[in-house]
Amino acid sequence: MDRGNRDIERPENNPVDCFQRDGAGRPTGNRNGFQKPSPMGKVAREAGRMRSFGENAANKSRGRGKPQKPRLTARDAALRALQDVARGEAFAAQALDRRLEEARLRPDDRRLAAGIFYSAAENRLYLDYMLGRFLETKPEPVVVDILHIAAAQLLFMDRVPDHAAVDEAVKQVRAARREGFTGLVNAVLRGLIRARDAGELTLPDREAEPLKWLSVKHSIAEPAARRLIDAYGLDEAAAIAGWTPPRREQTVRPNRLRMDGTAFEAWLTGQGYAWRRGLVEDAFIVENAGNLAAAEGYRQGLFSIQGQSAMLAALAVEPKPGMQILDACAAPGGKSCLLAERMGTSGRVFAWDVHAHRVELIRAAARRLGLDNVRPSERDARKPLASLELTMDAVLVDAPCSGLGVIADKPDIKYRQTEESLAALPPIQRDILDACCGAVKVGGLLVYATCTVLPEENEAQARAFLARHPEFEPDEGDGWLPEALRGKLRDGMLQILPNRDGLEGFFIARMRRIRQ
Repeated sequence: MDRGNRDIERPENNPVDCFQRDGAGRPTGNRNGFQKPSPMGKVAREAGRMRSFGENAANKSRGRGKPQKPRLTARDAALRALQDVARGEAFAAQALDRRLEEARLRPDDRRLAAGIFYSAAENRLYLDYMLGRFLETKPEPVVVDILHIAAAQLLFMDRVPDHAAVDEAVKQVRAARREGFTGLVNAVLRGLIRARDAGELTLPDREAEPLKWLSVKHSIAEPAARRLIDAYGLDEAAAIAGWTPPRREQTVRPNRLRMDGTAFEAWLTGQGYAWRRGLVEDAFIVENAGNLAAAEGYRQGLFSIQGQSAMLAALAVEPKPGMQILDACAAPGGKSCLLAERMGTSGRVFAWDVHAHRVELIRAAARRLGLDNVRPSERDARKPLASLELTMDAVLVDAPCSGLGVIADKPDIKYRQTEESLAALPPIQRDILDACCGAVKVGGLLVYATCTVLPEENEAQARAFLARHPEFEPDEGDGWLPEALRGKLRDGMLQILPNRDGLEGFFIARMRRIRQ
């Protein structure tokens, strides 16, 4: 995932900020830009209804013949990716990669586009809050997204001149055929600059409104913020919600059927990648690699892109040649493929997903990696399959969850959560565990994993399962863990916190069947 120049990660939380801030989080000092008159009040009202964002009709070729399609700028690519995420519910990394590929930008413009996009995507609620002081009513979605793209540059990217951010935003409004909103956008952004330079962009009061403060500061929906505070306290909740990796990196692992770790080191070096070994066996951290999924070696099946915590969830199964393993919630297939690789060409990994199109993702991953021992199928893991009863050496349940452990990579997750979506998850997790545990043979392992940090989805869920199923007990073996994490294992359960451990937030519980 290409994150570009992440100049500023978050407001008044990063020592390398675009301006200095006082103890209350207000910016001090000034930046080059517009002259600073008195603060403006509310501006502009919503204009009439217009059509959705389209190509810039004004940029047609001035020559004869058929008009040429205008070339996308870095800001255009960032805007389109943001719209994919905010309006189309695409995942951030995939949306950005797709739009960067479409735009075919130069490397420096790719970095600019990525920096703008992530600054806007990661700080969406913060930007809404700050822009809201200059809006009586929220304009239509495309105008909101253009304002977010511009405000992200003004508040988080000090290398972007103020006038450039404002001028380009006005151009984008025109390109979107929203001419009636150009005055609004210009006035709002100039007002934002004046308020920024005057030190008036303040957060909600931390002591008086801790929930709102956390929600705005780290752009996390209040239902999720409330659960983090209840579980960890305000300080730790803020550390979890605000954590981002210090560098722009991706984790990859070699396909063991093609090369071992030593050979992969040589291959990475030969390809010109800057890399280092990760904490987990066979994990390699690659810096500034761009879209690795487009690399020839990836298409050839030489490696997979997978986070270290996700690798650990699969390795907790302790796969060995000849085993029969069920991966009950397998899409897009990374864990199934890791299990299959560790088993060589023997045994079987039964990889389920409830959606046919996601089963195809598993099948494509196994085909790319040359894995014949993965058996994808469309199945609802909440429904027991009698034919598998007591037949599996291990079952992996990487259950649907709130995803609050991986918001650094998927920032859209944190502001999409609602009370209803969060409340719906524990019953689904419980049903999957109860349905799939019957497939575990006596002496076999049930591994429950999530990519969240909420106790009700993690330890509480695992302990409730053990209370319902006395035929299982916690397995406290730690040979599958790196030495640095073994001390964090409790009753066969491991909670990885991103801010503490430097990995994706994950929960992993190992439970062994001791009787039928």
